[in-house]
Amino acid sequence: MKDLFGTALLDYQKGHYTEDIITSTSISDDDILPLPYLFRDYKDMPKLEKKALNLAKGTILDVGCGAGSHSLYLQKQGLKVKAIDISQGAIDVCALRGIKNTELKHLLDETDTFDTILLLMNGTGIFQELSQLSKYLIHLKSLLKPNGQILIDSSDIKYMYEDEDGGFWIDTNTNYYGELDYFLSYKDETEIPLKWLYLDFNTLKFASETVGLQCELVVEGDHFDYLARLS
Repeated sequence: MKDLFGTALLDYQKGHYTEDIITSTSISDDDILPLPYLFRDYKDMPKLEKKALNLAKGTILDVGCGAGSHSLYLQKQGLKVKAIDISQGAIDVCALRGIKNTELKHLLDETDTFDTILLLMNGTGIFQELSQLSKYLIHLKSLLKPNGQILIDSSDIKYMYEDEDGGFWIDTNTNYYGELDYFLSYKDETEIPLKWLYLDFNTLKFASETVGLQCELVVEGDHFDYLARLS
C-alpha cells in the first residue's frame, strides 16, 4: 500500500490542500472525495454517523479512524477513545489533531476490550469479502466487554445493478454483489486496488446471529444505507 489516502490527509492537515482524492469501484466511475469532508465537524455529519456517536458509550474503539473526526468528537465529550487505522498518514493526522490514543494497527491485531466499537463510513468495507465476514465478526465479539456493542454502517448496493425496466442484472454465477474492487488516486498517483464489501442488512444480521451476536437495525439513511447495532 502506498498510503495515498494518508498522504492526502497529511497534506490537508498541514495546509497543503490543492487536490481531492479520486475514487472509483469495479461498478462505478470516478468520483471526487473532498478532503475537507474527512475533517468535518459533528454538525456536518450524516444522520447515521450522528446517531452512532450519540449511542457510543464507555471505552470506545474507532476502527478505520481516518482523519479522526469521530474520535475527536467523542474525546471532546469526555469519553475514552482508541483510534486505529492501517494508514500511517491517518494516524499521524489523528495525533496532530489531538487524539490522545492512536495506533497503527489492523483490526484483527487488536486485543484490548471495549464497551463500544465503531465501524463507520461503510464500516463493513473492512471485511473485504463475504467469505471473511464470520472471521471478523468473531474477532469483534472477542473485543467486547460485557454488555458491549458494535455500531456499524453499510449500504445495500443492489440498486446499482437495476436496469431501466426495474429489473436487476446481477450475475448469479459470480460472488456476492456487494464485493467490489475499490480504486483510489491522488495527485496523479494510483493506489494499489483494495477489496471492499458493501453488505445488505439481512446478510449482516444472519452472519451476526450465526456467531452469537444480536443484530438490530438502528436507523436507515436516505439512500439504501443503514446503521446496525451488534451486541
